This record gives sequence, C-alpha cells and structure tokens, in this order.
Amino acid sequence: MSPHQPTSRPAAGAPGVPWNRQRQRSNNEWLLLELLRTGGGTSRAQLARDTGLSKPTVSAALADLEQAGLVREAGWVAPERGRTAVLYEVDPTAGHVLGVDVGRARLRVAVADLAGTVVARRDVPNRGRTADAVADAVVAAAWEATAEAGLAAGDLVHAVIGTPGVWDEERRGLRYATSLPGWGRPGLFDRIGEGLGTAVTVANDANLAALGEYTLGAGRGSRMFGYLLVGTGLGVGVVKDGELLLGAHGALGEIGLAPLPAGPGEPAVATLEQEAAADAVVRAAREFGLAGKGRSRLTAKQVFERARAGEDAALRAVEWEADRLAYAVAVLSAVLDPDLLVLGGGIGSSADLLLEPLERALRRFAPMPPTLAPSLLGEEAVLLGAVATALETARPDVFERRTAEL
Repeated sequence: MSPHQPTSRPAAGAPGVPWNRQRQRSNNEWLLLELLRTGGGTSRAQLARDTGLSKPTVSAALADLEQAGLVREAGWVAPERGRTAVLYEVDPTAGHVLGVDVGRARLRVAVADLAGTVVARRDVPNRGRTADAVADAVVAAAWEATAEAGLAAGDLVHAVIGTPGVWDEERRGLRYATSLPGWGRPGLFDRIGEGLGTAVTVANDANLAALGEYTLGAGRGSRMFGYLLVGTGLGVGVVKDGELLLGAHGALGEIGLAPLPAGPGEPAVATLEQEAAADAVVRAAREFGLAGKGRSRLTAKQVFERARAGEDAALRAVEWEADRLAYAVAVLSAVLDPDLLVLGGGIGSSADLLLEPLERALRRFAPMPPTLAPSLLGEEAVLLGAVATALETARPDVFERRTAEL
C-alpha cells in the first residue's frame, strides 16, 4: 500500500473476520474517518450520502469519533435551503509520527501530525564517527524536534528511518550500507527505537524518496516510475501503479551493487556505485585537472558549482558522470521499462547540468529511454517519504487505540 491511498482494515464478514455488531460499528467509524481525511470538512448529511449509511448511524459514529478525539467540528455551512449544518474534520493532533533521513553528511528528522503536516524538524551535520554515535545523534535530534513540537514521551506513534542499505528483519540489521561504516550492525536500530520510545520501521532511502516523489512530487500520475538517488551512494526506488516494488529480498533497486565490466588491463571489477557516486565524481574531476581551492578539500558539490561557472575540467567531470549514469538508466529501462525517471539525491539535485548530457548518452545506450525529470522535492524527498510511510502505520494504530478506550 502506498501513502496516498486510504488505509484499509479487514471488513466485517471478510474471510477470517467474524461479523458482529461491534465490528460493524468500528468499520463504519473507520470508513467515515477515512472519508473525512481524504475529503476535508464534511457535514453529516453529506457523509450519509457518500457512504449509504443512515443519518442516525452517521451521527452515532461521529459522536464516538469525537469522544475519542479523532474528529472535531470544523465550522458550519449554511445551504440555500435547509438548516445550517455542522462540518466535521479529522483532528490531526490525535497522534504524531517521526520521519528520519540518515545520510553520510547530514541527519534530517521531522515530526508530523496525522494530516502529514510537519510541525517540527531538525537538519544537522552527521558528525558521528561510529555507528553508535550516529544512532545517538538521531535520537538526540528527534527529541529536540519532539520538544519543539510541544510533545512528550509516548506521543510519537511510529517512526520510519530512511537509510542506505537493505533491511534484514531476521538479523535486525542492514546489509550493503557501505557509505556508513558499522551501520549494518544487528541491534543498532533496536537501540534507536528504545531511545525514541516508539516502534521503528527501517526503510531504504531511495525507496522512501520514490514514495515521497510519487505522493507529492514529480512522480504523481505515473504508472511506472523510478527515482534514481545519486549521492554518496547510488540506488533506485520503483513505484508501479502506486505500489513500491521491493523484490524477493527487499533489494530491488540496489543498482549501485551491479558490477561494471573491467577494461583492458584492469585487475578488478568496479560497481556502479564506485563509478558513479559522489566520490567517483571527485576522483574524475581531479583526473581532469580540477583541484580544491585553498585548503578546502574538493567535493562533488564544488565540482558541479564550478561546472556552472564554466570551468572546463568540471564540465568534463559532469559529462563523465552522465555517461556512467546513462549505463545505470539503460539497465533499468531494459528490465523495468519505466515511463518516467526522476533524478534526485545530492548529485541528482544538479539535474540542470546532468539531464542534457544524460539524455544524449542514453540515445547511445537505451533503445526506449524513459522521460527524465528533476526531483521536485529535492533534499526533502527521503524525509517526506519517511513521514508518509509512518502515517500508513500510525493512522490505523491511533484509531484502534482510541476507539478501544470508549
């Protein structure tokens, strides 16, 4: 299920779910809650028309939802004919979620209410020299944002952490998170969950970025689209008809692990990530004669900035990078045939420089290349995808908890 779709619950009478009056009442309340979430402020009469439920049933369900703190009055509407009616809306403060984006250079966290509105956030440098230090920094940034939002321990319903690598549920750890040494150690994310005091889901950053871009950005309306995250690593998230494709082991899209054929006299086979991510761009720029200015160390960001300024060596490095990415896109196109590919991540944010040479290179490699587009969410894609994914779990959880107390 993708974040843009209404969250579903087993209906009374479905296989394995026995019918009873309480279950039917719960289903009615959930149906109304989801209609209010997706449709905004609505009157009781309109809800009755939209659902086919009787007006007394709708009134009783709304009363229960209001008592549970899940809906609230949102004003009044005065029709041309008939009586003034109360409008109801979902109360977004009934629960909050946490989204986290862990990168080699920065840590980003956001606290959002049940409407998906970000109410507090932190964006700090990742200065952790060990995996434990990074984990502790995530917890500290999360609590700063939580305090800023005026929330206390226990107010966070669910947290989703976006990170490089592939989550292994059996090991309770990540695989292939090579850009963050030690980050794959089993138990590390359990430590984070204990520090946050809430349940934690771990997800691949490119996958979350793809969901964020599909829900809020350039991927909206696409039947089959990929999000190519190019930064310190290289990965792809693929969304088909609103559903994220994960593969048999959750590793679909780990295109950075694909090997490149060794050239004549080359003893080793490099991976796409080694040849197309940030470190490779810097390495290529140096080979073309580009050096850092003063005492500053050359970075991929500086390479692209100097390419915009017209420096020949930097422009040659950008062309070189486009050729490497074209190979990745050609492989992706041949296997999945997406209609759209969104370019994102730290390097992908330089789409103004990359798209033209990438399209040119693709004409050599791919017979049916996808449409290329820059990310509309930029550096926010992973974080917003994490928030949207956390809401998928949090909304039904909050409903179950609050209605169980009635």
